[in-house]
Amino acid sequence: MFDWRLPVAESRQYLPHVGGLVAVFVFMKWFKDRKRNPRRLPYPPGPRGWPLIRILFQLPQKQSWLTHNQWSKKYGDMIFYSVMGTNFLVLNSKKRANDIFDDRSVNYSDRVRMPMLVEMMNWRYNFGFMRYGAEWRKHRKAFHEHFNPSVVGRYDQVQLVHIRRFLGQLLQTPQNFMHHISFVFASIIMDAVYGIQIEDSNKDPHVKTIAAALDGLAKAGVPGSYLVDHLPILKHYPGWLPGGGFQKDGAEGREATERYAVETFNQVKEALRSGTARPSVVGSIIENYTEEPDDKFSQAEADRIAENIGAVAYVAGADTTASAVQAFFIAMAMHPEAQKKAQAELDIVIGPGRLPEFSDKPLLPYVDAVVKETMRWDAVVPFAIAHMSTEDDEYDGYFIPKGTVVMGNSWSILHDPDVFEDPSTYNPDRYFTNPELRHPHEAAFGYGRRICPGRFFSDHNLFAITSSVLSVFDILPPIDDKGNTIPLKYEPTSGSLSYPAPYSCRIVPRSETASKLVLETQLQQEL
Repeated sequence: MFDWRLPVAESRQYLPHVGGLVAVFVFMKWFKDRKRNPRRLPYPPGPRGWPLIRILFQLPQKQSWLTHNQWSKKYGDMIFYSVMGTNFLVLNSKKRANDIFDDRSVNYSDRVRMPMLVEMMNWRYNFGFMRYGAEWRKHRKAFHEHFNPSVVGRYDQVQLVHIRRFLGQLLQTPQNFMHHISFVFASIIMDAVYGIQIEDSNKDPHVKTIAAALDGLAKAGVPGSYLVDHLPILKHYPGWLPGGGFQKDGAEGREATERYAVETFNQVKEALRSGTARPSVVGSIIENYTEEPDDKFSQAEADRIAENIGAVAYVAGADTTASAVQAFFIAMAMHPEAQKKAQAELDIVIGPGRLPEFSDKPLLPYVDAVVKETMRWDAVVPFAIAHMSTEDDEYDGYFIPKGTVVMGNSWSILHDPDVFEDPSTYNPDRYFTNPELRHPHEAAFGYGRRICPGRFFSDHNLFAITSSVLSVFDILPPIDDKGNTIPLKYEPTSGSLSYPAPYSCRIVPRSETASKLVLETQLQQEL
């Protein structure tokens, strides 16, 4: 959770200056907690650390989900600890996640205060980080209306157009596949959500601004990444003093976040006024209010919700799905047997004369298993966005104080050896040998009432790109100058979003017929 390469290391310079304040704060909190637990129930097991700071300096610098998974072997599947007065509860099994987030959702659906991300970088617009209440419900309802299973098919054609252009890019410059992956999902989201078409993600100002905002999310998305998350009063600490470098991160993140949310929204409003708007989620929200005003909303509030929904959709959809597809490419290069099985299924169902459609999905169970296994094997969000308890609770003989930060360790849940045999191995066949195996949805997209409402749109994207790529390309390991295969190794990066570390692979058309099909499809789209 802590990354000492971030400003936390710098912040240690001024810890002595706030030590007295911390001591008073922690003592008062300890005394209050004692009064709230009259039955003197124990806290769940976990590392206890030193007085006051507790385990501040024991927290891992990177890939904290792996450390918490190791801790679970000592403490069990529920780990409790404190850091400078903030209580944390990490859930490492699906049973614990179900018990807490589903069965006790009334108490565990709030979000933790995140001073750096939400307040300093101004991610308040993102309803994924909003406190549980009326404002969150308004935003989630609007989002759900445009991305629920019954309507998500309206974006199928947009997705296919951009994915087929992506196939052409792979054919022309396969060595740039990483860039093409990022570009295709940026294109899909910008088109579906804003009706904006982009031609080059390296030059498009919207994409550049969003990338800067997402950089802030990657740094501050896990509670506790900055010392200010534990001591919010440090928001007012001058940036020019020693240890104040975090203020620069906050200011840069805020500028990027506000600019991309406002500029894209204003572009849609201007297109609506001029009559040049293309169909989009944001345009639909604005037009629906204009045509059918709601007494509960002003036009300004409807605009605000539309602006927020658009910004959230990009953040939630483009980067996470791109990461999953990067994992898909390396998985196929490392596991040719799974790739061949999926291609054999595609050859039988689709044949050489066309590309897959969404209507083919029920006939492609192995391709669907590849999608599931990719989501499981590469947990894009290894720690789900933190929940927070709103009241004191007693669970399984333990006391969980109000205000506890509760985190689902999705990586641990998706790599549970009691559920997934040989969990570190990429194996789509597991969904056929054990038909009762749960869908990775149950952890990959969050938990309880705060589960990601865009998961159905993401599913469509992943199926379309997986089936389309495998129908016309082979994904192979790289080779050296002598033609020898260079072994690949999957290594996830660290952060609130986890990507495969940079790698290379060869992307080769399966046949001359496949090459012609890609080119002909592109020509038809351009006519």
